[in-house]
Amino acid sequence: MLRIGVLGAGVMGSGIAQVTATAGYTTVCYDIAPDALERGREHVTTGRYGLERGVERGKLTPERAAAALARLRFTGSFEEAAATDLVIEAVPEQLDLKIQVFRDLDRAAPDDAILASNTSGFSIAALATATERPGKVIGWHWASPAPVMRLAEIVTTRDTADDTIATVREVAAACGKNPVVVNDNPMVWGFVANRVYFAMVAEAQKVVREGVATADDVDRIMVDCFRWPAGPFGMVKGAGDGWT
Repeated sequence: MLRIGVLGAGVMGSGIAQVTATAGYTTVCYDIAPDALERGREHVTTGRYGLERGVERGKLTPERAAAALARLRFTGSFEEAAATDLVIEAVPEQLDLKIQVFRDLDRAAPDDAILASNTSGFSIAALATATERPGKVIGWHWASPAPVMRLAEIVTTRDTADDTIATVREVAAACGKNPVVVNDNPMVWGFVANRVYFAMVAEAQKVVREGVATADDVDRIMVDCFRWPAGPFGMVKGAGDGWT
């Protein structure tokens, strides 16, 4: 079975690592900051969508939760996380940072390793050009909270190899996600989910500015009308600060 590395132990990175470990993949989660590693470990074990809560809600057996935790290692070693078969980058949304990460990954990861980005909308082609393996570079956009949301927006470029796409789709499905393959568009930020999402948020903000309703009112109406798990303002808060 593939070994998976996750770069970044924040809300998204730790959640991704939890999901892949629960799905049976040996997973290494890296972060440069020791306190981020500790918080990530807490998210996975005792967080709202962590393994302990999963057992309490009957979503996981105690044995499966323990096995997932045994497969997951948090580390401050970039090389350890890179020495895997599939690396998922989940560092902050800064293009220059992500490009540097992909340069470093290209040097450190095995030649046949797949390099995936959880970017919300930066061009995957731009990240691929930072490497000598464009056929092995792909986008895998997750939604927060990663243990719950079934989104797997798989973003491909003209150079992404068919076997790279097939492998990531297979892993996403094994993680309980619904993989949907879409095309990278370097001229526009965002793929499908976030282009539509931000259009919705912009209209919700306009409604509040016009005095039609409060932010809480908008959230309540959208949840009640469309059965969303959270309204637009709640989604923004949850994606940025975590779900409490």
